[in-house]
Amino acid sequence: MLLCGLTIMSILPFGIYRLLQGNWATAAVDFALIIAMSAVIVHVWRTGSYQMAGLAVTIFYSAGMLAVVYLRGVSLVYWVYPTMIAAYFVVRPGHALAINSVGLVLLISMLFGKMTMVNLSTIIVTVGLVNLFAYVFAYRTGLQTQRLHTAVELDFLTGVGNRRALDRKLLEHAQERRPQLEASLLLLDLDHFKQVNDQHGHAAGDKVLKKLAELMRAHTRSSDRIFRYGGEEFAVIASGAGLSAAAHLAEGLRAAVASATLLEGHPITISIGVAYMDKQRPPADWLAGADKMLYAAKQGGRNAVRVAEPS
Repeated sequence: MLLCGLTIMSILPFGIYRLLQGNWATAAVDFALIIAMSAVIVHVWRTGSYQMAGLAVTIFYSAGMLAVVYLRGVSLVYWVYPTMIAAYFVVRPGHALAINSVGLVLLISMLFGKMTMVNLSTIIVTVGLVNLFAYVFAYRTGLQTQRLHTAVELDFLTGVGNRRALDRKLLEHAQERRPQLEASLLLLDLDHFKQVNDQHGHAAGDKVLKKLAELMRAHTRSSDRIFRYGGEEFAVIASGAGLSAAAHLAEGLRAAVASATLLEGHPITISIGVAYMDKQRPPADWLAGADKMLYAAKQGGRNAVRVAEPS
């Protein structure tokens, strides 16, 4: 949205100037871009979808650049370079390369016969090199960012998401404007975990936490997301699950842990609280509701599941 806003502010003066100068065709291109960027802003505002908006912006930019070169001639061909570089900041490197490649082919067809082969070859080579270097830079930067992002949001002991990852996922669900499947939040806690550390040591406690995380992965769906909420407490975002389905999932987890041997000679159980992720309420309320149900499960004797009543 910021890029679209800056585009509108930067193009509008040129559009007005060209309109006053009588350059009707070029002014029409400028105002077409302004209308297109405004439509993208409205689309993002209403749906929250940035991926399609990025593709649309890149295509509009490329089309506008080609139209200006076609209308104003070879003298404006230098706009090709910043336009193509900008694509790598807006969409994925592969998408940017594909769009720019199509743009380059169209540009060559427009310039063929209007300049010497040496100059045309120079443009082809330099544009190709710019795209190559920009693609490699964007691809490697994306990989490094993804690795860093993954490392920052992983719990080092269990390998599941950490509290930062949980907060981000909850916020994403709350801000999602498009219709989507419902979701529920499970908070679970190991019963009497302090006794494990006291009687068997913290190394044994760490092994229990790792085995629990593995067991949770085995008894949840691929669409579910698991997080270590803190200490011996874990959270699960059950995507596409209402309260009934989430309660069934929670009961399956509870039974699986109760029947498993996470620590030799020491039975391990968990208590679980379940709350519906109602998008009419903030994420803090989802956590509070699940935590309240977890407390109720603890107070009810542990090794139990409690589900919040729908509001």
